[in-house]
Amino acid sequence: MSGWFSSAPSSAATPADANAGEDHVSDGSKLKTFIGILKKFIGVSDLAAVRFSLPSQLLEPTPNLEYWNYLDSPSAFAAIGTADEPVDRMLEVLRFWFTKDLKYAKGKPCKPYNSCLGEFFRCNWETEDDAPRIDTSALRKSPSGSSSSSMKSAKSAIPAGLGSSDPRAASTVSVTQSAANPTKPVRISYLTEQTSHHPPVSAFYIDCPEKGLHAKGFDQITAKFTGTSIKVMPGEHNLGIFITVDRRDHETYQLTHPAAHLGGILTGALSVSVGDMCYITCPETKLKAILRYYNDGWLGRTTNKMEGIIFRYNPENDNKTQIKDVPVEDILIRLGGAWKEKIVFTIGNKPLESHPPERQITIIDVAPLSVAPKVLPPVEKQLPNESLQLWSEVTKAIHAKQFGKATTVKQELEEAQREKAREREKKGETWTPVFFEQATDKAGKPSLTEKGREVLRRAQAGNWDMDGIL
Repeated sequence: MSGWFSSAPSSAATPADANAGEDHVSDGSKLKTFIGILKKFIGVSDLAAVRFSLPSQLLEPTPNLEYWNYLDSPSAFAAIGTADEPVDRMLEVLRFWFTKDLKYAKGKPCKPYNSCLGEFFRCNWETEDDAPRIDTSALRKSPSGSSSSSMKSAKSAIPAGLGSSDPRAASTVSVTQSAANPTKPVRISYLTEQTSHHPPVSAFYIDCPEKGLHAKGFDQITAKFTGTSIKVMPGEHNLGIFITVDRRDHETYQLTHPAAHLGGILTGALSVSVGDMCYITCPETKLKAILRYYNDGWLGRTTNKMEGIIFRYNPENDNKTQIKDVPVEDILIRLGGAWKEKIVFTIGNKPLESHPPERQITIIDVAPLSVAPKVLPPVEKQLPNESLQLWSEVTKAIHAKQFGKATTVKQELEEAQREKAREREKKGETWTPVFFEQATDKAGKPSLTEKGREVLRRAQAGNWDMDGIL
């Protein structure tokens, strides 16, 4: 979701902004300032709807639209739809799901810049088509009570690595590339635009025509400060990520976001934990996944534990929201592990822990992974309302630790946005997105305009020119 919280710009500086001119700010000072601001909002139902502005020394020098893209590991996305069996394609979607937030698993949370109305961001990823194919057919044919010899025979039919019986084989279904076996890169293009200011909503579109894949959705959050943590939840227009596999009769998977918690505010050790349910559904295959995340363990220690199932469901009567509600005979796969570390799965409906280690297959191990770099448009090809250009002077000032200057430039940008809003109101004009048909949509599925489609077509060709589009 779009940041651990997002807010609209303020019409006046907060008291904290008055101190933003100090160029050398300690971590302790940052934390004290941050907590002081948040205390004013205890009990506020939605921080994302409140008009206030954080001082620049508390911000990550990154635009929100650049920071949030779900393609932290693009090769996992490119592998969706490869498998022939529906249950294996659902596993491919889940493999992508567990990689989409590597920034949280591998780093610390941050607060990027708030997005301005009409701001947009575009990029490519050049990723290796290297994710091992998921094929569980041999294991599904092998009964749970099989002898070691028949088990070995079943495993020999699985591509190397996927069915490793060694629990230490961390990358059994990894998304890392082997230097000894390079493959032709796959290009994935991305376009996102801030389509609404009240409420703050952005639309995004991910395109990978070479693999017959695209994904889209609206990003919107609600956030509440409880006094010890910030709870972030999807807003009413954020119904998740919609992934369509064109080459599989346009199968569409809806991946809903769970609520997340930003903790460690009082200690300064910020971390993200998840303690909620999320769902992945595919009406075409009649398969659904339920994932349950556990927030804390014994004495409040975060465990990052997750358990889940894949099961047959009825799209016309989708009423199963808890794992315990699903009939055992409908369960095809069980999953478990720590979402910041390693997730394993087993075939069949028996409890995961009842399976010996050699039948617990690693679907993803986060340990060897890192956030993939983006391919960005050259500076000379970027427009003034393109994220990296729009915020460039603020970013330069923050990197130089010139926080007073950064805050001044940031406030000038915010005031310019307010002036544009006043002019539209005076003229009776309604804001219309450029690259997307809808500013918001209760169905959660944005559609591209012809200009949006042309931007992505050019990006796929490695052409960053905007001539003739705007």
